[in-house]
Amino acid sequence: MLSDVTTPQDLDDRFRETLAALPATQRRRDPADPVTDDAPLTGARLLELFDAQVTSRQLDLAGRWLRSFGEGFYTIGSAGHEGNAAVAAALRPTDPALLHYRSGAFYCVRAAQVADATAPTDTADAEPATDREPAADPQRATDRESATVREPADDPESAAEPEPAGSAPSTGAFARYAEAARDVLRGMVASSEEPIAGGRHKVFGRADLAIVPTTSTIASHLPRAVGMGLAVERLRRLDTVGRRAGAGVRVGSGAGAAHAPWPPDAIVVCSFGDASVNHASATAAFNTAGWYDHAGLRIPVLFVCEDNGLGISVRSPEGWVEATLRAKPGIHYFSADGADPVRAYEVAREAAAWVRRHRRPAVLHLRTVRLMGHAGADAESAYRSPAELAEDLARDPVAATARQLVDAGVATAEELLARYDETGWQVRRLAEEVLGEPKLTSAADVVSTLAPRRPVRVARAVADAAARASGPGSAAREEAFGGKPPELAGPLTLAQSINAALADGLLDHPQMAVFGEDVAAKGGVYGVTKGLRDRFGAARVFDTLLDETSVLGLGLGAGLAGMLPVPEIQYLAYLHNAEDQLRGEAATMQFFSRGAFRNPMVVRVAGLAYQEGFGGHFHNDNSVAVLRDVPGLVVAVPARPDDAAPMLRTCLASAAVDGSVCVFLEPIALYHTRDLYAEGDGEWLAGYPEPGSWVAGHVPIGRARVYRVGSSDDLTIITFGNGVRMSLRAAAVLAEEGVGTRVVDLRWLAPLPVADIIRESSATGRVLVVDETRRSGGVGEGVIAALVDAGYVGAARRVAGVDSFVPLGPAARQVLVSPEAITDGARTLLAR
Repeated sequence: MLSDVTTPQDLDDRFRETLAALPATQRRRDPADPVTDDAPLTGARLLELFDAQVTSRQLDLAGRWLRSFGEGFYTIGSAGHEGNAAVAAALRPTDPALLHYRSGAFYCVRAAQVADATAPTDTADAEPATDREPAADPQRATDRESATVREPADDPESAAEPEPAGSAPSTGAFARYAEAARDVLRGMVASSEEPIAGGRHKVFGRADLAIVPTTSTIASHLPRAVGMGLAVERLRRLDTVGRRAGAGVRVGSGAGAAHAPWPPDAIVVCSFGDASVNHASATAAFNTAGWYDHAGLRIPVLFVCEDNGLGISVRSPEGWVEATLRAKPGIHYFSADGADPVRAYEVAREAAAWVRRHRRPAVLHLRTVRLMGHAGADAESAYRSPAELAEDLARDPVAATARQLVDAGVATAEELLARYDETGWQVRRLAEEVLGEPKLTSAADVVSTLAPRRPVRVARAVADAAARASGPGSAAREEAFGGKPPELAGPLTLAQSINAALADGLLDHPQMAVFGEDVAAKGGVYGVTKGLRDRFGAARVFDTLLDETSVLGLGLGAGLAGMLPVPEIQYLAYLHNAEDQLRGEAATMQFFSRGAFRNPMVVRVAGLAYQEGFGGHFHNDNSVAVLRDVPGLVVAVPARPDDAAPMLRTCLASAAVDGSVCVFLEPIALYHTRDLYAEGDGEWLAGYPEPGSWVAGHVPIGRARVYRVGSSDDLTIITFGNGVRMSLRAAAVLAEEGVGTRVVDLRWLAPLPVADIIRESSATGRVLVVDETRRSGGVGEGVIAALVDAGYVGAARRVAGVDSFVPLGPAARQVLVSPEAITDGARTLLAR
C-alpha cells in the first residue's frame, strides 16, 4: 500500500502490482521486429533497455539496503530517471559524456555498448556488433541498434577488472550489466577498488566508457561540456588530436591514462536536472554555446535536461523549464517523455544525429519523475502529498517499459518479473561481495591522486623544449620572432618577458591555445599578448565573450580534449565569480578519476594592487586566499622579468607532464616597471634567456629566490609580487644603517617553498613577513604557520595589507603595504 513517502518497499511492491495487472500477451512478436510498425526499436533492443533500467533500479534499492546498516554512503538514486537508458542507446559509446547523478541506466547501457563493441567474434566474417541478429529467445536477446560503434583503443590499463576471487560469474541478461553494477556498488560502499574515483566519491565515470566523472552536477560541469565541444570541433578541423606535447606527452591524458582520443565526429553529451537550468553556471554555458553558434563557430554538444519537476523540495513552476530551454538562442530544442522509451529513443536519436550532422548545440528536454525522494534521508511527506507521490509512481519508467514489452508481445509479465527478480538477486550478491573490499585507510592514500608532482620529468620536458628551440625548431622560432628572437632584444619588462615566453610555448606545444577577453586583436589590456594572434593565427589565439565562468569552462574542456589551454582572466577580481570552475571542476578531475582524466591548464590572471592612476578594488584586487585554499592548485607569482619566463615554462611543462592546473598571477603594477631604486636605473629590467640557458635557469615549482643585501646576516624578509620590489628598496635603506638583509621572493604561493622559508629564516633568526594581501587570510598566515610547524624559535613579525577592499586613488595607500612600513617593521623587529 502506498505510504506518504515513496520507500524502497513501496516502489518494489508497486512494480510487482503493475506487472501482475498487465493483460496476457495475445501474440508473441519476433524480437528482431520493431515493437510497433513505425518504431525505430526492435523488441530485443527494448528488452535490453528494460534490463538496463532494472539493473539501475535494483542498484538504487541495494543502496538503501546498504545504508540501512551503515555500509552504504551514497543514496542519491536514479529511480524515475531510467528513461535516460534510451538516450545512451541513441549515442555512440565513443561520445564523451558528463552525467547527472541520476544516470544509472545510462551508465549501464554505455558499459554494455563498450563491452559489445570490444567483444571477440567467432569468425573473421562476423557481422559488426551493431548489426548482429537478435536471439529469438527474449531472455537472451542481444540485438544492437544500427548506430555505428567505434572500438576504443586497446589499452591493458583500461581493461575491465576481473571478477574477484571466489565470486560466481554473472549469467543471463544481467551479465551484460554486471560490470557496471559492480562499479556503482563499489562507489556506494567507498571501496578503494572502485574503478574511477577509488573510493573518494560515488561518481559515474570510466575512461574506457568515455564517461567523464562529475562530482556535483548542479550545472558546474556545463561550461566544461561547452569547452569540450569547442575543442573537439577545433581539433577535428585542425587534425591535431594526439599531437606532441613537449617530450612526447599527450596533454589530455595522464601517464598511462586509459581513455582514447574521441573520434573526429564525436559529440559531447551533458546531462543535468531541471533545477540546474536556473544556476549561473548553466546560464553561462548556454549563453556561451549560443554566442559561439551565432558567431559561426561549431560546438557539437547535446545538453540533456532530466526534468522531474523538483530541486530537492522546490518545484519548478509549470512550463518554466520548457520555456527557459526553448528561449536559449542558438540551441535547438527537442523534447521527449522518459516514461515512453520508444519515443524517447526516437527523439534522442534524432537529436544526436542533428548535433552530429550540423556540429551545433542542442538540448533534449527529457521529462522524468523522481522516486524515493532526493536521497535516503529525504522525507518527502514534508512537502509532497500522497496524491502527488501516487501520480509519479504511475509514471514509473521501468513499469512503462515493461508495459510496452508486454503490449508488443515481446515478453510476458511473468518473464519480465523473473528478469527483475534475477537482477535483484545478482545485484544483492555483488553488494555483499563489495562489502569486504578495502577502503582508503590513510591520508596518503586519499591524496595520492590529487596533484601528482614529478619535478624530474618536468625539468626534462623543459630541457627537451630548449633542445628543440635551439635545434630543429630554431628556424621556425626565428621566423616567429621576425628574425629577432627576444634574447637579442635587450632588457625586457615583465610584460615583454611573459609575451616572449608565451610565444615560445606556442611554438613548442602545437596544441596550446591562448584565449580570453581582449587577448587577440587588442593584445590584452596591458599588451601582454600583443602580436601573438598575428604570429600564430586566430585558431590558437582568440578572444572570448565576457564571462569568466565560460573562459575557464572552455579551458577545462579543451584540456580534457587534448589541448594545452592558457586562458586569461583579465583581472583577479573578475575571477571570484568563477572560482568554482577551478575548485569544484579543475582541481578535482585527477582526484576523482585517479589520473585517468586530466584537465591541464595554465590560467593567467592579472592581479594585485599598486596601479598608478587607475584603481578601485576591481582593478587592484589583493585577495588570493581562495586560490591557496584549493587542494593541488599551483599558484605562481612572478615579480621579475627574469623569473617570469622560466616560471611560465615550468607551469606549461607541469601541465603537459603532470596535468597540473596552474594559476599564473601576474602583478599588474610590475608589468611595465623598469626601475628599482631610482628613476632611470633600469634595474627591474632583465634579458630574456636564450634556449641554451633554459636548463640552468629552470625554476622548479615550490622553490624561492633569495636576494642578499649587505652582509645578509641580520634580517630575513619573506615576500612576493610587488613586495619584492618594495622589500629590496627597504633593504637598501637598512643597508645604509648597517643592517644586512636577505630578501626571499616566494615566487610560488601554492605550494609554498617551505624548505627555503625555514632555511633562510633560521639563518638570521629574525623574520619579517611582507604580505601585500590582507592580514586575515593572507599569504603571511601560511608563512608564519610554516615557521611554527617547523619549530622556528626566532623572532617574527608581519607587515600586511589592511582587511579592506582597495579604494580608489590616494586612499589606497592607507590600506596597502608601503616601503616605509617595511622599513619601520624591520627596525621594530631588530630592536627586540
